[in-house]
Amino acid sequence: MKSIFTTASALALMATQALAADDVTLQLKWVTQAQFAGYYVALDQGLYEAEDLNVTILPGGPDIAPTQVIAGGGADVIVEWMPAALAARENGLPLVNIAQPFKSSGMMLTCWGDVGIDGPDSLANRTLGVWFFGNEYPFLSWMNTLGIKTDGKAEGSVEVLKQGFNVDPLIQRQADCISTMTYNEYWQVIDSGITPEELVTFKYQDQGVATMEDGLYVLEDKLGDAAFEDKMARFVKASMAGWKWAEENPEEAAMIVLDYDETGAQTEEHQMRMMGEVAKLTAGSNGALDEADYQRTVDTLMSGGSDPVITKVPEGAWTHAITDKALQ
Repeated sequence: MKSIFTTASALALMATQALAADDVTLQLKWVTQAQFAGYYVALDQGLYEAEDLNVTILPGGPDIAPTQVIAGGGADVIVEWMPAALAARENGLPLVNIAQPFKSSGMMLTCWGDVGIDGPDSLANRTLGVWFFGNEYPFLSWMNTLGIKTDGKAEGSVEVLKQGFNVDPLIQRQADCISTMTYNEYWQVIDSGITPEELVTFKYQDQGVATMEDGLYVLEDKLGDAAFEDKMARFVKASMAGWKWAEENPEEAAMIVLDYDETGAQTEEHQMRMMGEVAKLTAGSNGALDEADYQRTVDTLMSGGSDPVITKVPEGAWTHAITDKALQ
């Protein structure tokens, strides 16, 4: 009788272990929206489950810094822009890029067309809205590249208006230009009643100063654990499958995002439009970081004259180890 009980217990234990999926907590850079559709698709379509993963997606917000969340142990992996990640790394938080779903940058400067701005050189002596909390780095690097100071509104300098995560400074004429993303704030400006013909936009990608956005980052010491590395490879594999599904099915992906928006703040029209624009940014990426894109980002961030975003060339800031396994 004892042997039968022991065998039954062992079988039960083995069954429990087989069903115990690996937990992964992902911290997003911003609120639930189509900017992160690939992850919600992977969750909704059972792609994480198929990789034996139990994934929890934590929305971000204006008071949530992904770097602080992962530093405090609140997430296994975060979505972050590379300027903020590299700055954090130089300041002692050893973040490593393990995958890069976004191939292109969606960051823009959107300006009134009736104030005489006809090119980047005419941005001087203007008031420009800029996001902070790590999002200012690409802008500051761009201004340095143009030889424009940020000491205030004057010849050869601009006044930097700390912009909230809205488009009010442009609409209310508090700023000549504001920071926007191709998939979000630009369309908020259009939805306010302003026409594209009334605007002048400068895409960072077109200006040659684009930095990498929405990469996946983990803490370096975690990568020394073979089990964690394997878990991340499965996570990246499923996530990239989710992204490619979202690219091919943008309307369905937008609806999935809406299903996960617990705030009810998002609208179907906005999310479908956003998904269409985000798909342009993830197109061309299989998840593996492009070394040329990385080098451009580093060069841009180090071009800050006396006040660069990073002061030395990073070492160990990215790895192909995870994507090599994920893409096998």
